[in-house]
Amino acid sequence: MAQSNDKPRAHFDIGYFLFALTAILVLQQLLETYTRTDVVAYSEFYDMLREGKIAEVEVGDKAVRATLKKPMADGRKDVIAVRVDPNFAQELEAAKVKYTGAVEHTWISMILSWILPATIFFLIWSYFSRRLGQGLGSIMSVGQSKAKIFIEKDIKIGFRDVAGVDEAKEELQEIVAFLKDPATYGRLGAHVPKGILLVGPPGTGKTLLARAVAGEAAVPFFSINGSEFVEMFVGVGAARVRDLFAQARATAPCIIFIDELDALGRARGISGLSGGHDEKEQTLNQLLSELDGFDPTIGVVLLAATNRPEVLDPALLRAGRFDRQISVDRPDKNGRVAILQVHLAKIKLASDVDAGQIAAMTPGFTGADIANLVNEAAMLATRRKAESVSAADFTAAIERVLAGPEKRKRILNPRERRIVAYHEMGHAIVAMALPDVDPIKKVSIIPRGLGALGYTMQMPTEDRYLMTRTELLHRMTVLLGGRAAEMLVFQEATTGAADDLQRATEMARAMVTRYGMEEEIGRASFVVERPRYLDLQGLGPQQSDMSDETSARIDEAIGRLVEEAFERATDVLSACASVHRESAERLLETETFGEEDLAALSARVKAVVLTQGPAHVGAGHATE
Repeated sequence: MAQSNDKPRAHFDIGYFLFALTAILVLQQLLETYTRTDVVAYSEFYDMLREGKIAEVEVGDKAVRATLKKPMADGRKDVIAVRVDPNFAQELEAAKVKYTGAVEHTWISMILSWILPATIFFLIWSYFSRRLGQGLGSIMSVGQSKAKIFIEKDIKIGFRDVAGVDEAKEELQEIVAFLKDPATYGRLGAHVPKGILLVGPPGTGKTLLARAVAGEAAVPFFSINGSEFVEMFVGVGAARVRDLFAQARATAPCIIFIDELDALGRARGISGLSGGHDEKEQTLNQLLSELDGFDPTIGVVLLAATNRPEVLDPALLRAGRFDRQISVDRPDKNGRVAILQVHLAKIKLASDVDAGQIAAMTPGFTGADIANLVNEAAMLATRRKAESVSAADFTAAIERVLAGPEKRKRILNPRERRIVAYHEMGHAIVAMALPDVDPIKKVSIIPRGLGALGYTMQMPTEDRYLMTRTELLHRMTVLLGGRAAEMLVFQEATTGAADDLQRATEMARAMVTRYGMEEEIGRASFVVERPRYLDLQGLGPQQSDMSDETSARIDEAIGRLVEEAFERATDVLSACASVHRESAERLLETETFGEEDLAALSARVKAVVLTQGPAHVGAGHATE
């Protein structure tokens, strides 16, 4: 449980107490004065009655209320007299004595006159002191750190809960060893790094790793986001940095974790001249000063995480500050299996679920993506009222995550459905005809997501880190298979291939300008590097160093590659025209092709390719 150190405290205000007491006494005096003014002596009431001054009388058990015919000298027209026993009143009347009744005080009158006002004033004081405390507390505590402090027993996470990042865990093991036994760890003169920066894409488990380190070391854990240092007041960020490190030194050994470090540690002097940026630079300067000033042997370890290391100030990353950077990248297949095993243990599974198969279908997924996938599968199984989560639920969840939910209520007219069916089967048949292409797992013409009218799902059989020129050309050909199908069957292009064209063009541009795969252009790289700091504003567009002639040649080469891929896809579909037509018409009826249907279709396509043997199929070069 997080402990807060900036909670406002209500305190007893003697001034308010004196004010409330005075107010109650004044109220008591006013009440008595008001009562004396209205009540007259019972004998005086008899005199008014004998003199004929009373018009009406209202008789109660303890008092009588009279309405006078004419107002009295002080303007009163209604008077009240407390009744006296009639027999005793006659004797007093005979004795010519002025007499009146007296109201005895009861516990109800005491509550109404003393306790109730005191309670009301106390509630008013409590309300305003709390509101004022919040306001003043937020102002007076602006320089205090907002870090959430988790004590040892609050952290239930260990390295056993973190999977898929074995290399990062190994590098963090020595941090745990130092915090547990600093004397043994430093016997040869070594000391733990001052700052350790976890770098990786969002969702890869950087924050979870930091908490696991604290859980394994069983030390207090200060957690704060980089954006919480800076507010509207000048100097607040620097004050919070000082307060955070002061608390950490007092609690050592401990771990300070700053998430989203890029919000605090952006490079200085690149974002204009406004005062807001000066305040951020002052906060960063204070952090640099603290990193230089604290002794790593006292047991304070600074961990930070970011997914944008390119925007960090170089002074923050030099040796002696954040002198170790640990990459927390997307997991490979084995890592995804390990992550799946962690999350699958929390749900009820059917016997047909295989973590290895799911991992093979989720290349590029981060730990957060896999956790979301498992949850989606469990929700789908719950929705269909199943007893356990099956492999089909995971397949449906993957489709939902990658392509979006099905939109069965989005009705296409018959011509549009026909175009979509031929388009999607064009992708599938071209992929089946070419070698070294990821296999097709599913083809559907059911609309999904925001704009997908159909989709063709390809799943790689293994993680790939290198691509050859031939493989890239084949991927471009598969992307353009949909447009080639439209032109062959309907002799007209549609807007459905917009995303395919964009991806194919980007791939061709990378081949020409980045990978040096086009001989006519040469082996040089013509990529215009993005600025080191992504938040540069107002400096104008980056200018390329290439000549106009080279730019024209690059554009020509990109266009040629895209056109050759389109022609290759057209040749494949022309050779498989009958298979293409039959499969598309069947897809119109069934709406979806599963793996069994696709396996039979793939066999037919390969038979046609082997029979006709077009020279361009799988050649990986320009079509003659």
